[in-house]
Amino acid sequence: MTTSNPNNNETLRSRAQALRLNGLVEHWSEVADANWVAPLLQWEEDERAHRSLQRRIRDAKLGGFKALGDFDWKWPKRIERSAVEDLMSLTFLNDATNVVFIGPNGVGKSTLAQNVAHQALIAGHTVLCRSASEMLGELAALDSDSALRRRLRHYATPDILLIDEVGYLSYSNRHADLLFELISRRYEARSTIVTTNKPFSEWSEVFPNAACVVSLVDRLVHRAEVISIEGESYRLKEARERTEARARQRSAKRTAVKKGTAS
Repeated sequence: MTTSNPNNNETLRSRAQALRLNGLVEHWSEVADANWVAPLLQWEEDERAHRSLQRRIRDAKLGGFKALGDFDWKWPKRIERSAVEDLMSLTFLNDATNVVFIGPNGVGKSTLAQNVAHQALIAGHTVLCRSASEMLGELAALDSDSALRRRLRHYATPDILLIDEVGYLSYSNRHADLLFELISRRYEARSTIVTTNKPFSEWSEVFPNAACVVSLVDRLVHRAEVISIEGESYRLKEARERTEARARQRSAKRTAVKKGTAS
């Protein structure tokens, strides 16, 4: 015989209501003490959490990236590892702090940003990742005010917006105005993560003649966590290592052929 626990039953009933299992709730008095109720609710909660995570990962469009555990911290000449690891705690989301990764090409800015964003997805937050060129090009191409407002709202809504590769191309004044509008909408409300290969002093080269650049940078960096990375491109290092490995393989084959011919 199952001993009824009123507090536990009420907790289970609340969970069933939250899951909108209306049929179960309607017949609660008949099933409240059944041993299968708690496992059933747990299965349903776990499955919905899994589906929610998969949907948010799909919608985030993070793409493939190297896990933080595989990141070579010794390669950059300068990087504040503790600051990056602190970002993984997601405390910056509590007060809508922005995050900016600054450094030359190939030092891991996008990888680190994607890891932070992925951690946020696992924790239940919504994320959207776009390259600056893709996002600003899309916004600038919209030919109606209503369509532009809807798309700006789309980018302003996620808990984290990751804008990748600011500085690799130059943009028109309209692009600058659109980015300023988006950053302003998210300002002190939601966190924005930006990766850039340009120090802020050179953003006037990214947005030539745009009057809003100073205000844009001001809004972005206010209460922001700025992670500066110095070093050579890790991709070039890997390419060099692959080239050297292939050269060794070819040399070994030539040596083996010579030995075979000599014998």
